[in-house]
Order: sequence, then C-alpha cells, then structure tokens
Amino acid sequence: MSAPQHFDVADFDVIDAHQHTGDIRVSMGGLADGEPELSDAEFERVELEHRLEVLDARGVGQTVIIAGHSYLRPEGLADTRRVNDGVRAYLDKAPGRFPAGVGVVEPLYGAAGLGEIDRCKDLGLVGISFHGRFQGVSHDSPWVHRYVERMSEVGLVPFVHAPAESPEESLWKAEILARDFPEVPMLVLDAFSGFEQCREVVPLATRCPNLVFDTALAFDLHFVMPLIRHCGASRVVYGSDLYSWPSGDYGEPGLRQILSSDLDHASKVAIVGGNLRAVLGLDASHTV
Repeated sequence: MSAPQHFDVADFDVIDAHQHTGDIRVSMGGLADGEPELSDAEFERVELEHRLEVLDARGVGQTVIIAGHSYLRPEGLADTRRVNDGVRAYLDKAPGRFPAGVGVVEPLYGAAGLGEIDRCKDLGLVGISFHGRFQGVSHDSPWVHRYVERMSEVGLVPFVHAPAESPEESLWKAEILARDFPEVPMLVLDAFSGFEQCREVVPLATRCPNLVFDTALAFDLHFVMPLIRHCGASRVVYGSDLYSWPSGDYGEPGLRQILSSDLDHASKVAIVGGNLRAVLGLDASHTV
C-alpha cells in the first residue's frame, strides 16, 4: 500500500454491518468489579448513549443491530422471542441510526424454531444470525440448513459468524451453506480474525460468489486486501463487532484504514455502505 490518503469521514455514507446488543449483566453473571449497579431503565439509557457516542466518534452514521447470542434461555423459545422483540424495540429507539435488525433462532429448537423465523420477518427484521459456538451446533447442522432454507423462502439474510479457531464455525461449513443455497446472499462475519484463516477467504469467495465478508476482528486492512484485489470491493462490508456497554470500545481501526487506503473512491463508498445496503435492500442514509 502507498502512504495513507487524506479523507473526511463525513463525506461517506457509513453503515456498520456488525454490532450486537444484549444485557451482559445477565449473560455474564453480573457486571465486572467496579461497574455501577443500574436499574434496567438506567442500563438501557447508558447502553444506548454509549453506542451512539461510539458511532459519533467513529463517524458512523448507521449500524445494523444483531441479537446477542450469550443470552440465558431457561424458558427456551420464549426467551428467544424476548430477544427478538428486544432487537425490534432497539431499532425504534433511534430509527435514523438503526435501520435494520437481525434476530436469532436456536437450531436446537428444530421444527419449533421455524415459526420464529417467520415472526422475525413479521417484526421487520432483515436477517437471522448464526453463531455456532454459542448455539451448541455446528454450522453444517441439518437444522441450520433447514433454517436457511426457510429464510430463503421468506426473504431473510443469513449472518454467519466464522471466528478463527472455532470448529463449529469453520469456513468450510459456511461454504456448505453457500453452495447449497447459491441464490441466497450471505454475510460471513469475523472471517479475518486469524492469520491462517485469512488465507482461506479468497479461494472460498471465488467458489461462492453469494458470500460477502465483513471486516470485523481483522488485525489490519492488509489481510482484507487480497479479497478485494481478487474478487472486487463488492465482496466486503465494513463491520466492527461492537457489543453493548460495558463490554468496551476497543478502538476498532477498520473504518479509518479503509478510508485512508489507496483504494479508489468508488470502492471505499461500496465497502463502507453501498454493498451492505444492496444486500439488505436498505435506502441510503439521511444521517450524514
């Protein structure tokens, strides 16, 4: 790469493909030492304020909100319904900033989960997220396959997590889904989270043109550039993997690396917003 290019983030319509919501006080057994005890209403206020502060600091106009996967579910499907209702409610807190939500349905619910896929569509959500390490299944599970089939029927986009060194979520398992449903666009999240796995992405993307990859957890844009060079900028979307407060803001550098790179302007526009809007059928942002 050449020297960093000057840019003004305000000149770009930026949407983050990968932010989760969820109350980690429940899923992680309480707050860390030193964190203030808050009522539910106070927690929701602080969590929203923190997310909006991070978006503003990064120059991100909008973000997709994805259900968290570490929620407790002693009541099974009823708990999952509450999570999906929570995503819908979160979008309504700031619709100008949160234009799309992604729900969750547990593959271990089997046929009982099919109706919840339909309900997510009725809620106005745009996709369903799969995160095998939290769901007790592998992404090549017959029920993941069946759920993607149902999603293709109702018009929901699969968000498939693929962090490195997570056997349940290996990239070859995302390939099975992509090849079985070649007409369904799928977002693969966290694929650049390990050095060796980064090298698997280009061959996979070449074989499966319906896969689009986010930049979340990439150590540096350098590891994403081979995909852009070989398959085009249309195969990449900006994603940060920000979670709810107080999980922290890790100073994710991806957006600024994209905008300061020597990629041409059209490629930058596509990666930071245009590609995701096309996949999800979203209008251009009016927040920037």
